[in-house]
Amino acid sequence: MAMDYGRAETRDARRPHRVPAVLRAPLEARTWREFLHHLLSLPIAVVAFSFAVTMTTAGVGMLITFVGVPVLAAALVGVRALGAIERARARLLLGMEISEPEPVRARNGRRGLLPWTGALLKSGVSWRHMLYAVLLLPWAIATFTVSLVTWSVGWMLFLYPAYSWMYPEWWGQPGMQLGGDSEHGAGIYVDNPFEIGVTCGVGLLVVLATPWVIRGLAYGDRLLVAGLLGPSRLAERVWELEEDRGVVVDTAAADLRRIERDLHDGAQARLVALAMDLGLAKEKLEEDPEAAARMVDEAHGEVKLALQELRDLARGIHPAILTDRGLGPALSALAARCTVPVQADVDLPARPAAAIEGIAYFTVSELLQNISKHSEARSARVDVWRSADRLMLQVWDDGKGGASTAGGSGLAGLAERLGSVDGLLVVLSPEGGPTTVTAELPWRGSDFR
Repeated sequence: MAMDYGRAETRDARRPHRVPAVLRAPLEARTWREFLHHLLSLPIAVVAFSFAVTMTTAGVGMLITFVGVPVLAAALVGVRALGAIERARARLLLGMEISEPEPVRARNGRRGLLPWTGALLKSGVSWRHMLYAVLLLPWAIATFTVSLVTWSVGWMLFLYPAYSWMYPEWWGQPGMQLGGDSEHGAGIYVDNPFEIGVTCGVGLLVVLATPWVIRGLAYGDRLLVAGLLGPSRLAERVWELEEDRGVVVDTAAADLRRIERDLHDGAQARLVALAMDLGLAKEKLEEDPEAAARMVDEAHGEVKLALQELRDLARGIHPAILTDRGLGPALSALAARCTVPVQADVDLPARPAAAIEGIAYFTVSELLQNISKHSEARSARVDVWRSADRLMLQVWDDGKGGASTAGGSGLAGLAERLGSVDGLLVVLSPEGGPTTVTAELPWRGSDFR
């Protein structure tokens, strides 16, 4: 659910404007959208308040009979429908990004009208929608009145010189009456050039101030919608963890496929070839001992290569140096194997948990592989340190730049892996370089091992 207006306003904010913001604000689209939002709030609030109060009081009054339960359920269904309308209105006019709340679900997956009604009546989200329907009316009265009055008065005073001639021509009075008793001729009128100019100036100040009043009221609308009509923090966390679990499962499956492919195409193929060579050498042992010896010598070389591939594969799963000596020596060994000169600096007061340590190692490993393959860099640097409850990684290179997490790149997959453990990946890589990739991981001490 993208926020198109928010993106448009962000792009506009990045462009330098010659006209100051205070002069642009009365004519900006954002001001008019938020003003329209305040005007629409009052009729919607009247309908919502009337429906919510009437249905709720009727339902509570009839709870002595079974009829009250479906009436209360209908009230909650109605205010949830109102919430959907209000979220759409907030997205359209206030530029808000707000997720849909969790749907009504009966416990234990039970189906049917009665379990669903019970879940609806127990749903905190539904009652928050009911509270919104009640609170919207007083807030809408305030926002409607303040925004409409300031807007009308400001433009009426500012444009007074353009229509001041209408008072003596059509209404038989010298000008706009500000006070006094017009029936006894004691009224105060704005009817000379100086007073007209002062009135216009005051109107201009009110016109310039009105957009900021409207925007301040709109922030109150945003807080009301986000606090009562959005998903609860617990629900958002559950959804986030479900997505993270999917990423972890997909990553584990991809790693298993990679290990299986490496075994099948590498060490397994060499061992099969080795078994065939040893079988041929065994057959020629009596007929041609010298040829058999050469074949055994070649098989010995194949054994060494197969062992090296198995060591590399085991290092890719979890390097022994990381387990035995920790992140500092492991990253130093990783930097030594990189095709680009890498300076590694690890400043940690203690070892993090094994899981965090492994993720940090493979994050740096993948970033250094990207530097070797794509960056055309002459040098690189790896810094690792702890900041409060976060483990910080930063990999810098002086290559050509242009790296991005967009478009399904390797960095996008790396960002998803870090996100699955509440981590974060930030890439700063302008065209022409240099590239700085900063990663954050939650710090958990080695007591969690």
